[in-house]
Amino acid sequence: MLLTIFLAIVFSAAITIMLLSAVAFIQKKEFFASAPKEAQEAIQPRENELFYGARVIGWTLMIFSILMIAGVGVISIWNGFRSDFTFWQFFLRFVSIFTIYKLYDMICFDYFLLMKFQFFQFYFPEVKSVYSGRKYGYNIKSQLLKLFVIFPAASALAAWICTLF
Repeated sequence: MLLTIFLAIVFSAAITIMLLSAVAFIQKKEFFASAPKEAQEAIQPRENELFYGARVIGWTLMIFSILMIAGVGVISIWNGFRSDFTFWQFFLRFVSIFTIYKLYDMICFDYFLLMKFQFFQFYFPEVKSVYSGRKYGYNIKSQLLKLFVIFPAASALAAWICTLF
């Protein structure tokens, strides 16, 4: 279980690096497809880099975060195979990683970074009006749907696939 918690922390850190690279360095409008429609419409395309080399740094961080996420998947599955995990052990590992990540996402990203510290609004000031007056950043219904339906279903599917081998 300790490895699962460690992998969830690494997964959350990888997503944090991905967010930082997309928002602060790369600044491509296409990366914000999960933002509310009003915010997507308000975002102005950034033709110029924030500073010389910002996009190179951003893409390097993005690739690093993708490799970290892949590493979490490989290690969690490999360790499960090595330890002769059952379906329920794989399921518990996957759903724990996803649940810890989603709670981190909802609390740290949506509430603190977006609403309290206005991290996104600092880099994209044109969306300040979209988020003013909100108590929570993104659609809470879609977040809860992922937490209680999509991630458990994906975890069950992944656990089932792992037990086939």
